[in-house]
Amino acid sequence: MPHPADFLIHNARVFTADHANPHAEAVAVRGNQIVFVGSNLDAEAWRGPNTRRIDGQQCSLLPGFIDSHFHLYTGSLELGDIQLQSVKSLDDLALTIRAYATTYPEADWLVGRGLQYSVVPHHQSITRHQLDAIVADRPLVVFAYDVHTAWANTEALRLAGILSEERPVGPNSEIVRASDGLATGELREFGAYEVLLDLIPPPSEARKRELLQWGMAQTAAFGITSIHNMFGDSEQLSAYHAAEAAGDLLLRVYCPLHVKPETPIEALAEAVAMRAACSGEMVRSNCVKFFMDGVIETYTGLLLDDYAGQPDNRGGALFSAEHFTRMATAADRLGMQIFVHAVGDGAVRRILDSYAAIRQTNGLRDSRHRIEHIELIHPADLPRFADLGVIASMQPAHAILTLDDPDPWPRRVPESRWDCAFAWQTLRAAGAILAFGSDWPVASANPLTGIHFALNRRPWRDGLPQQCQSLTDTLLSYTRDAAYAEFQEQRKGQLRPGLLADLVLLSDDIFTVPPDAVEQIQPVLTMCDGRITYEA
Repeated sequence: MPHPADFLIHNARVFTADHANPHAEAVAVRGNQIVFVGSNLDAEAWRGPNTRRIDGQQCSLLPGFIDSHFHLYTGSLELGDIQLQSVKSLDDLALTIRAYATTYPEADWLVGRGLQYSVVPHHQSITRHQLDAIVADRPLVVFAYDVHTAWANTEALRLAGILSEERPVGPNSEIVRASDGLATGELREFGAYEVLLDLIPPPSEARKRELLQWGMAQTAAFGITSIHNMFGDSEQLSAYHAAEAAGDLLLRVYCPLHVKPETPIEALAEAVAMRAACSGEMVRSNCVKFFMDGVIETYTGLLLDDYAGQPDNRGGALFSAEHFTRMATAADRLGMQIFVHAVGDGAVRRILDSYAAIRQTNGLRDSRHRIEHIELIHPADLPRFADLGVIASMQPAHAILTLDDPDPWPRRVPESRWDCAFAWQTLRAAGAILAFGSDWPVASANPLTGIHFALNRRPWRDGLPQQCQSLTDTLLSYTRDAAYAEFQEQRKGQLRPGLLADLVLLSDDIFTVPPDAVEQIQPVLTMCDGRITYEA
């Protein structure tokens, strides 16, 4: 007779993500491991006097969701700012900001997060004068939902010294100016608004811990048990280690070092130190993160051909091909996995070319280098993912479902290129491994939202290929294949004996719910490392 389990979840519709045993009725957990996956009848052998039995009520039990592109630390700290995700108009924007300003009269700076580009009619831009009409006596800066654009009022621009003074900005960045030479208030990309970030007072250390805990609790409530943290460094890694030491870490974190254009090769030693600082299975680091381009909405994504209605404008890049190849080759030589933000097809090709060059220089290894986003790809580059072993890390909720959506993306790219926009199924058919995520706080952290987009997307016009996903493929991209994308497929991402006890129980059987109703499903229990981190 086996030793009794700590938890026995029975009477469930178990999706295991394990080809050898794809479906089951019950899962038993002892300590931080799964010890049994099988029938309700056989599960009774694992029942003891102290075993907690959980009735699955014929609902889906899945491996815990793994979000392959997540900004946990920075997103959590932003929870203390003005939340603008639901704002639909300039009037709504004014009401929301004024309400916050009234509630927090002591705030020296007012910072808004999550604004959609479509809030301004006809895809124009917000001006400092419009923000001055909302708040003029305190510096105000509003960030777009994707954090690739910021808008500032006159006081913020004045304090930053960029209202009238010309100053150099980072690559692929722009302080937009009017004909009189004064800043309009629009700041494109990090290199333009970086000076503002240096002026915004950071939260206290106690407040940072509080906000991180808040962010983790929300994430666990969505059934997420692991995240691939983007935009990382030693400070963030230390925060995760501190949370783990205090018993407050609610999910597993894979944390890279963010490599900027100005980062010298010698600074890659920080990535090595981050890797050495991780000895357990909750916090890991053996990766670096680059940004190659911006976003298509603001014409900063790097394209192979001109933007629609923008002759000779193909966007830009943060790294030249030579610079990126040199830095990435050094990182690969250190055994690092490489993540690269690439939205445009020009950026995707540049990275694939570099990955091929790295193989020639350093030799073949199981590197599992990744490209993040891939919102546009050239057909000639589709088979290169499988050929080079490159992971396609994509975010279903970034793609609009239909052209009725006010998002400006489809109008930026010539219609002739829509066939390879957000090409999930085309990439999958070409042999690529897809890992799905949210890019929170850019999009909702809820995996059920991502699943909804993956299942319900429709071609933007007749004749375009279907990119919608099957439910099984979608779930695998959020579990087993996401674990593969971080070299953890032998430890998590499936429900089978010997693997880590990371799982989520849903409110319904996801395989019987109509695709257009999937987003209404909710997690009722999340377990990470054998510990219940959320329970409805």
